[in-house]
Amino acid sequence: MSTLKGKTIVLGVTGGIAAYKACELVSRLKKAQAQVHVIMTRNACEFVQPLTFQTLSGNPVATDTFANPQFWEVEHIALAQKADLFVVAPATANVIAKLAHGLADDMLTTTILATKAPVLIAPAMNTQMYRAEPTQRNLDALLARGMKTVGPGGGLLACGDVGAGRMSEPVEIVDAIEQVLAPQGDYAGLKVLVTAGPTREPLDPVRYLSNRSSGRMGYAVAEALLARGAQVTLVTGPVSLPVPEGAQAVDITTTQDLYEAVTTRAPDMDVLIQAAAPADFTAEQASEEKITKQPGQGLTMYLRQTPDVAKAAGEHKQPHQVFVGFAAETSRDLQKARRKMDSKNLDLICLNDVTEPGAGFDVETNILTLVTPNAVTALPKMSKRQAADRLLDEVLKIRRGKG
Repeated sequence: MSTLKGKTIVLGVTGGIAAYKACELVSRLKKAQAQVHVIMTRNACEFVQPLTFQTLSGNPVATDTFANPQFWEVEHIALAQKADLFVVAPATANVIAKLAHGLADDMLTTTILATKAPVLIAPAMNTQMYRAEPTQRNLDALLARGMKTVGPGGGLLACGDVGAGRMSEPVEIVDAIEQVLAPQGDYAGLKVLVTAGPTREPLDPVRYLSNRSSGRMGYAVAEALLARGAQVTLVTGPVSLPVPEGAQAVDITTTQDLYEAVTTRAPDMDVLIQAAAPADFTAEQASEEKITKQPGQGLTMYLRQTPDVAKAAGEHKQPHQVFVGFAAETSRDLQKARRKMDSKNLDLICLNDVTEPGAGFDVETNILTLVTPNAVTALPKMSKRQAADRLLDEVLKIRRGKG
């Protein structure tokens, strides 16, 4: 049975060229046996006639707060109350700004302000408008209030630009709608292994090689999985974070420890999410005594590569399993991310440029680009927990694709 059967979806259509895609979205929702009510802004009516949506949805289309109602009820309040989910597709920069600041100057924004239903936004605009600081700040505000976003995708836009800003395809929006309306526990019965934090490679009894990973991203993924019903094994390097209640923790220190913990447990898992930041090098031979500084002399140490944990796990991946990796880089190099994804037999890799404000180490937010063999999804800056849920949504899509 469809997740959407009997659900009431209120679709807000705003004035962008992508409004034509909303027609297919309504059609798909109706085929999934959802009840669809459409609210159009005045500018949206310049792109698609309300009669089109009325015909596709089988319901009157709301366009004017002050129009005579079809039934004796305050229309925006009635729609706000009956909605199981509010979707805005396309969502222009203008309407995103209005929603972020609580404006209610038309039928659409008034109804959203009055609803208690979850809200899903599908941004669609020029690349520079999407990347502009005010737009990103407005999206952050909406995400912080619990609204969700889908897309935008990248590619050639109607304005001629190439980049982020293309509204997600209707089939992708329907997937996102199903995820929002799915009952809690969409990971129930799944066994998931998560790695988090840094590793430490000893140089002598008091010194070690490591990195700045705090473990927050991996722990956020573990928390999100537990909230969604998964059985979570958390392989964690040395961090200053409490283990999420319900997770089975496996403490490791070195990359070799991580290698052994992952390769022995991964075959029994449905999903492997590798958010740990293992050291790439270790001392050829660690000193058994503290290395002391000698006057006027430097220090030469020989390092060797540590085992490649993700590659070793990927070599034994089974067809039904989904493996996810992370690539913390100092640039947004998609080709490098794809090479890493292929070489390690991953289904998805999360790329983040740690030089971007809000995306580096020791912060509560992240800016991820989710890369699969067939798609690239650039997420705006959001909390690591929100990013974790977006990642888990993508993992479920991959699992469905594997049957």
